[in-house]
Amino acid sequence: MTRYGPMFGPDITFLGVPRCDLSSLADADVVILGAPFDGGTSHRPGTRFGPQAIRQACYLPHDGSRPSLALRVDALQDLRVLDAGDVEMFSGDAARSVAALEDAVHRVAAAGAIPIVLGGDHTIAWPDATGVARELGFGRVSMVHFDAHADTGDTEFGSLIGHGQPMRRLIESGAVRGDRFLQIGLRGYWPGPQTLSWMAEQRMRSYEMTEIVARGLDECLTEAFAIAVDECDGVFLSVDVDVVDPGMAPGTGTPEPGGLTSRQLLDAVRRCCYELPIVGVDVVEVSPPYDHAEITAYLANRVVLEALSALARRRRGDEWNPRQPLLDAR
Repeated sequence: MTRYGPMFGPDITFLGVPRCDLSSLADADVVILGAPFDGGTSHRPGTRFGPQAIRQACYLPHDGSRPSLALRVDALQDLRVLDAGDVEMFSGDAARSVAALEDAVHRVAAAGAIPIVLGGDHTIAWPDATGVARELGFGRVSMVHFDAHADTGDTEFGSLIGHGQPMRRLIESGAVRGDRFLQIGLRGYWPGPQTLSWMAEQRMRSYEMTEIVARGLDECLTEAFAIAVDECDGVFLSVDVDVVDPGMAPGTGTPEPGGLTSRQLLDAVRRCCYELPIVGVDVVEVSPPYDHAEITAYLANRVVLEALSALARRRRGDEWNPRQPLLDAR
């Protein structure tokens, strides 16, 4: 198989990491995939341009090196991180597009690498987590899901495929158990009672912003992590940038005021990827046409870097305390 090319714009890789195709992954630790799909969007489109924006949003040279001050690792050097380009996802054919992405993610997981998928709207979480579950086993992968919205709707505009439905499709298919589905940051005015009742029947656990404010994010994460690793072999991390308050992440399709700060999200992603057996990641809903000064794209780029840096630190096998003074970190 030849390497996927870019669907939109020049053929660049994530911060200059080496290119690859899906037939040459034997030595890969992490493989970046672009999923430039916004055919499931219900409101403002533009996330098809998200992968390109996330890959390039950095003021430093694209030289395949990013030393982390907090973690004292250089994930792009310490791990073998490759970029396979954009999966071909035609927004006019959602079924074909999600099938192509699922197959690509499965090939990465089958090679023993961790897929990190750059969206695209949140439709892609369905094929992303399913592709990993095909390798590790249905029901053996839990989900930690950062989002303003539950994404557990049944149909939208007469379609089962869309960015408001991927979590329902994952649970209905058996790829992810409902009682191992942890949602963090929910708020606003959707979904309604019928969908909430369905979520309760699946025994999903949702940490709404009201609870996070009352209890603290760290305490909620610690509780969620214990559930995520119970009777599961791996954790899929799905990050919708609209979990962050739109004042800090305006470039998204369905902004909902009152979310996490960008600092909270970065710290949370770091904890997830250091403390949990992460087997896949996606970062979704960056819509560059609605971004200002690339604020949202920069945040998404740093979400990916925090995930990679924490994975590299976890692989070192030594203990790390996120609250220890910077000068004492080794």
